[in-house]
Order: sequence, then structure tokens, then C-alpha cells
Amino acid sequence: MKHGTKLLVAVLLSCGSLQAQNVVPAYAIQDKDSTCQIFVYSPGEREGLHLAFLGDDEKWHEVGQLCASDYGPWGVEKRMFDPFVTKANDGTWRAVWAVNSTSPVFAAAYSEDLVTWRPQDYPIVREKGIHQPVVYQMGDGSFDIYFKTPKGKRYMQASGDFRHFVEDSLASEADDILWQVDNAEVNGKSYKGNAFDVPAMHLNYIRSWFAALKKDSALYGESMKDDAQRFASLRKPVEATLHVDNAQTKAISNKLVGIFFEDISRAADGGLYAELLENGDFEYTSADHKAWTAQTAWTSDKPMTIATDDPLSKNNAHYAILDQATLMNHGWDKTIYDRGGLYDFSIYARCLDPKKGQLIVQLVDSVGQPLAEGKVKVEGTGWQRYSLVLNTVGKKRAQPVQPMNCSLRIVSVKEGRVAVDMVSLFPHETYKGHGMRKDIAEAIAALKPKFMRFPGGCMLHGDGLENIYHWKESIGPLYNRKPDRNIWGYHQTRGLGFYEYFQFCEDIGAEPLPVLAAGVPCQNSTANAEGVAGQQGGIPMAEMPAYVQDVLDLIEWANGDATTSKWAKMRADAGHPAPFQLKMIGIGNEDLITTQFEERYLMICKAVKAKYPNIEVVGTVGPFHYPSADYIEGWKFAKAHKEVIDAVDEHYYESAGWFLHNQDYYDSYDRKAPKVYLGEYASRTRTMESALAEAVHLCNIERNGDVVEMTSYAPLLCHEKHQNWNPDMIYFNASEVKTTPSYNTQALFSQFSGDSYVASRVEIASELAYRMASSVVKDSRSGNTYLKLVNALPVTVSLKVDGLALPAQPRMVYFSGKPGDESSQLRSSEESGALINVQNGRLQLPAYSVVAASVAP
Repeated sequence: MKHGTKLLVAVLLSCGSLQAQNVVPAYAIQDKDSTCQIFVYSPGEREGLHLAFLGDDEKWHEVGQLCASDYGPWGVEKRMFDPFVTKANDGTWRAVWAVNSTSPVFAAAYSEDLVTWRPQDYPIVREKGIHQPVVYQMGDGSFDIYFKTPKGKRYMQASGDFRHFVEDSLASEADDILWQVDNAEVNGKSYKGNAFDVPAMHLNYIRSWFAALKKDSALYGESMKDDAQRFASLRKPVEATLHVDNAQTKAISNKLVGIFFEDISRAADGGLYAELLENGDFEYTSADHKAWTAQTAWTSDKPMTIATDDPLSKNNAHYAILDQATLMNHGWDKTIYDRGGLYDFSIYARCLDPKKGQLIVQLVDSVGQPLAEGKVKVEGTGWQRYSLVLNTVGKKRAQPVQPMNCSLRIVSVKEGRVAVDMVSLFPHETYKGHGMRKDIAEAIAALKPKFMRFPGGCMLHGDGLENIYHWKESIGPLYNRKPDRNIWGYHQTRGLGFYEYFQFCEDIGAEPLPVLAAGVPCQNSTANAEGVAGQQGGIPMAEMPAYVQDVLDLIEWANGDATTSKWAKMRADAGHPAPFQLKMIGIGNEDLITTQFEERYLMICKAVKAKYPNIEVVGTVGPFHYPSADYIEGWKFAKAHKEVIDAVDEHYYESAGWFLHNQDYYDSYDRKAPKVYLGEYASRTRTMESALAEAVHLCNIERNGDVVEMTSYAPLLCHEKHQNWNPDMIYFNASEVKTTPSYNTQALFSQFSGDSYVASRVEIASELAYRMASSVVKDSRSGNTYLKLVNALPVTVSLKVDGLALPAQPRMVYFSGKPGDESSQLRSSEESGALINVQNGRLQLPAYSVVAASVAP
């Protein structure tokens, strides 16, 4: 949907579209105004709050869903019971409802027009089992809320803005008449709710809003699989002209295209982080996954003994005990893929008996035959680290080496018990020697990202307060780092911690953008011990100063002087004496913009700006685009506090049709407001169709590069056997990396980027214009001018270029394919059989293609 001003103007000018609806509202005259009756109700606990109007046939007719409950995790929560709505004296609206029968919370919501609702708050009260909350406005503008519990009735007062709630310490003796509601039959079913008289213009506005949503939904459902019919009359090729106005330029961001790394779909452990052994720290628990234990991924010829007394570290308390036993680890998904080469093995061990221990360490093939072997002599009762190099290219192995699956085998050969922990196996060759899996890292580096956002995502703010990601728990020696469960249903070793993230950014030439929670966990969190789910009230305000200090310490750790700063010294001790030159930090991740969130969010942003005024603070505006309640409230809040919020992080995942039909999305954004970071976006498939739609969107983002500062496709990585999200940019398994057409889009727009936008437009038949996009940028550092073109039509486009000096045979990089293709390779126009060429001075753009070229102005 376009921005609301366009819709509202249409509503006020004409309600002619309403005539297409069969039933006309029943009108009444009050003074000089016409009024209609509406009924607000919920048809079911998972169906949200709905609105119906009384028609001239004396029946109630449903209009649509006004809002839905956003409390707690998907699947088991997001429910609405006993909603009660009241109209305030100023014409605004308040709603309350119960969320379940077990939590000590209820939902409170505010709206100015019944169409858009402010993000919901969930006041915490003394008793569980809240039901039938009701709300009434008092003479002073505040609101009284009454509700029932298994123990009786309770009372709470709410401020006029419906943001602050205070529960009375005593039980309420309110009369039952307060719980009186209206009844109406809608679509043949009887419901309880609240009836109101409203101005006819208001009802017409609401109905037009829903009619526009329905129309947009049909438009956004457009799919390229229907193009043969949709464009059946097209001539081949279609002629078009690109007009470039070199006199009309503007400065744009020089870091528009970056990457977002989240540990989702096993992107870290078993993915980018090159550790080959699963559960090498013996810290798996059922909290990570219901079937997991400290023994998961290990096998032994004797019953395994796991102990916790006198551990290597309190943060990694579990370890295994060997007593003339054999221990085996088969790697992630029982796969250690060996092409022949060197491996770095390490282990922490200590003797539990006075005798010295000896471990035989082997890499073995599928039938148990050793490919490589080494010995570890364990001495002393204190924990010590032992290491050796294993070489699987032995004299007995056939040449050339054939890739195979292997396993790690550890044999305790001497009498006496040996404790082992932090067992590790890395390929000797990792990306730039810093522990990242080389082929995955190279695929990421080839994108030439300008920045990297990390470590999440939903994983960042976690499943509840106890699961919020704390960066300090991810640095220092690995054995001292604190592993944790991942909100996506598995385990985080923290081997890929903040030091490794920063080092990887440096290795690929990307600016680091670390993101920290804004003092609240994920709104989809499960209930805590008190029965409170969602944001769980946020970090208690008494604890927020310490949390804010943690945020400030991160900047000191990254940028401080190692000779004077405790935190910077830790960075230097880890191997990086020079500062990381951190320039920006993210606060929050697609949070509900609740009152509790705003209080903590602002506290953090103010503290960062007070101590580090040159650090760019990137905030958040919730998980969806306009007209999402969080988007509206988030932007309102950011604009009100733009002195401490430099940019905000927008997220949206949409159909290809949405991207094609929203090419003006950022055109009307306020240039004086905080900048935009489009931190997560993608079309909804891994196909060529989605890549084309995303390329169209990036052309329009470059045109708006003066307000959009950064973008990053999401998610970046996915292990093909552990998919938490679909689609993803890069898929991998133990032996190979597979890129998608969307990867090609990101690569072209990152590699052919600039810092100045040159106005351009494609002249083509008006009905085809939304399927063509162009962007021309200049790069001041190289002096190059780059042209990007997108042809999302099913036929070749013969393009005349006006305003750019096009060589007779320009070198262009492109990719093309059928809309349903899930793979497509970047190709050069100089290759044999290239589909793109120049004929009679006109570019011949293949059907369904994205093209980039370096040209002269």
C-alpha cells in the first residue's frame, strides 16, 4: 500500500468505490451530521479484533480485522479473549483484552481511527488468570480498568495516553454492570462486543481503507509465471530508450549494499565458523533441543561419563571422562568432509589418577581405518591444552586423493582416568587464517559488502530476558565464553564471538555494525517463571544502568587504547592491538515499539551519544513496513529523538509483485528525518523472479540513496539440512556452497556502486514501465560511472542509450534465466555465447535479466 496520505485524500474526495459493495450503511441524522452504527468484536481467539457495520437491510456486515493480539510466541499465544473497546472523549479509542488463562498480564491498545493501532502494551499485575478486562474513561481524562481473576475482581488506573498503569493494592468491589456488553449477529453468528455511533465519514474511511488493502493485495499477487498470458501481445524485441541527465546528480550513500549475518539455519557453528566437531564442549542440553544431552554427537565403546566437578571453566562446566575407552565424533550431521590435507586438533585434558595418560587421536574413514594419527601425553591433575596436526594425505592413501567422509577417534590407551574437554578440529587452512570456513567466507567476500550487521536478528534479543545475547560472554578464551541456546532451536558455542565478527569484517573489507538488544527480549519469547511472555517487562529499570554500561564498554573494547583501557587491552590480548575503528552501533531488532521498549531504548541511545557523539546510532522501527503499528510508532519516536537516533532499521519480506508495484516507496520519505537502514528484506522465493524484483527495488533505492543509507538482504546463510527461514541468499552443506539468483543481484549492486546518483529514466510503453528499472551512479574514488539495468519482461528489450557514451562492445556483467530458476550464473558479455550484446548502437537486454556495466558519461 502507498503511504496513507494518498489513501486518505482518495477517501475524502470520493467514496464512489464504496458503491461497488452491495450493502449501504444505515445512516441516521444527529444534528447536522449523518452517523452510522458499528460493532467491534472478536470472532475467535486467534482472529483478532473485527469491525462490522449495520446496513440498510438491518443486518450487521463485517468490514475486516482491525488488529490482532501480539502477545507471546507464535503457535501457542497471539490470542485475544473478551475484548472490550471504549471511545474516549477526544474521539480516540482504547481497547483491552485477556491474552490467556495463565499469565499475570492483559493487553492494552490505543488507536486514533480504529484502523491503525499503536503497539500494544501488556501491564503486569499481581494475579494470574486475568479475564474480562473492561475500560472506562474518567472525568480527568485517565482510564479505569477493571478485570476479573480466579480470586475476584481487581482495579487498575491508566494514564490518559494509555501508556502507564498502576494497579490498586486492594481487591475491587465494582458492580457487575461494568461488564455489560452488546450483542450482534454477524455472518449468521452471534458475538459479544461493543456498539458505537460514528460519523458516516469515519465509517466510509474505514471501509475504503479495507477496500484499498484488498485491491493492493490482488496487485501484489502478480507472478511472472503468468507472463506468457499477461504479455501475449508483445512484439519481440520491445524498443525502449534510457535517458540519462548528467546535469542532474545528487550525493548518495557510499555503503548502500552490505550483509547481515545472523546465526540462523546453522549459519555459525557448522557453517561459517570452521570448527568440524559438534558439541566439542559437551555443553548441549535439552534447553537447546529437547533430544540433546552433553553426550550428543559423541559415541563410545563404553558408557560415557560426564562430570561437572572442578571444571575447566564455570561457563563450560561439563566434560567427559575416559578410562581406557574410545570416544568418537562424526562432525556436524555426521559429516567431516575430507579432501586430503592438514587439520589442527586441540583438546583440554587432565589426569584424574596419579598415573600419566595417553590419548591416540585419529581421523578414520567410514570403516574405521586411520587416515591420520597423533599422540597426546597427558600429565598432571590440572587442566592443560594439548594440540597436534593431523595429515590425511599419507603414503598409503591412493593418489590423487578422493574426497571422503571421516570421523575423529580418541582412544585412551593407558590405565587411569583422563578428563577431556573443549575438543576441537579445524581445517588447517581457514579464511585468512582466522577460523572461518574458506569457501563460505570467499562467497561472502566476493559480494564486496560495504558493512556487516551482526550477530542478529531474533537471536540477538533472544527468547526471554535470560537469553538476551551479551557480547561480553562471547569474547576471551573459548573455554571461558558462555555458550547458550539459540532462539532458532539449537546451540551457540560462541566460538564465533564478537572478536571473530569484528576480525571477519576487517578481513572482507566491511565496516562492522554490531547490534545489541534494546533492553527487551524478542516479543515472541516464551513465558518466564512468573508466566510473563513476550518482552517480559524488559530488563528491570534498576538493572538498566549496568546494561547501558555494557553497551558503552563494547565501543571502548572496539576503539579504545590498549595501554589505558581495560576493555581495549582484552582486544589486544586476543590478537588485535589496533582499534577496530567502529563507527556505528545498532540498538534493538524489529522490536514491538511498546512503552517499555521506548523507555529503555532511549536510555541507551542517549548514553551512547553522550559519551561517543561521533558513533552513529541505528535504531529500529519494528518487524514490518507501513502501515504496521510498530513502523508508524517507531518512526514517530525516531523523529522525535533524532538528536540521538541517526538511522532506523526497517525490515520487510514481500512478494515479487510488491516490489514491482512499490517503486516509489522511498520517494516521499522525509530527507530531514533519521536515515533508513533496510536491514532485512527479500522477496519470498529463491528464484530468478525474486532476484529480478529485488534488483528493481535496489535501482529505486539507489535513486533514494540520499535517505536510504544501507541495505542488507536476509538471511545470508543457510545449511540446507537445517532451514529455519526461506529463502536465503547462500546455501551450503559440508562439502559445497550454492548461491542463488538473489546472490547475483546483491553482487552486482555492491560491485558496481558509487557515491553520486545520476538521474535516469526508461522511456517505454506505460503498461510495461514497472517491469524495467535503471540506475546510473558515479564513484568518486575510481572515477567510474556504472550503469545497472533490469529487464523483468519475458522478451528482449532493445535499448537506445541517450546521455552515456556507450562503447561499441562494452564489457558488461549480467545474469538471466527463467522466472522459476533457482540458480543462475554471473556472466560477462565477452564470453562466448553471451546473450547480451550491442546491435546498431542499441543494447539488447535478454528477457528476465539484470545487467551492470562500467561506462563513460
